[in-house]
Amino acid sequence: MFMGEFHHNIDDKSRLVMPSRFREELGDTFIITRGLEGCLFVYSNNEWMELVSKLKKLPFTKKDARAFLRFFLSGAQECTFDKQGRIAIPSPLVKYANLKKECVVIGVNDRLEIWSESLFDDFFKQNEENVSDIAEDLFDNLEV
Repeated sequence: MFMGEFHHNIDDKSRLVMPSRFREELGDTFIITRGLEGCLFVYSNNEWMELVSKLKKLPFTKKDARAFLRFFLSGAQECTFDKQGRIAIPSPLVKYANLKKECVVIGVNDRLEIWSESLFDDFFKQNEENVSDIAEDLFDNLEV
C-alpha cells in the first residue's frame, strides 16, 4: 500500500526522484499515465494489470468509455528508475500535469500520484474543509 507525501523537484530533463520506499513497492518497471484532476498516476505492474482487466470490461459501444480509455491508456508509458532513483517523465505527461519545478508525490493506496506543487496546494485547499462531509457520504453504506 502506498501512503505518504513527499516534495521533490523535477529537473530540466524531466527527471524526478522517487522516495526509496516507493521504489521498493513499484519494482523494477512500472506504469505512469495521465491521472485525474491534473495529476499523474503511477502503478506497479501488478496493480496496472488488475486495473486493465477491469477496464477491458467497459463497453466500447459507450462514448464515455471510449473517451476515458483513450485519455487514460494513450498516455501510459512503462518506466524504470535510473541509478539515482529518478524517473524520466515523458514530455506529454509533464505538459499534462503542468510539472515545472516543485512536485508532490503522494501515496494513494494502490497507486502514486505526481502533482505540480501549486495544483496540489489548490486541490488540498479546495477540499480540506469538506473532507468530513465527503467521508460521511462515502462511508454511509460501507461496513468499516
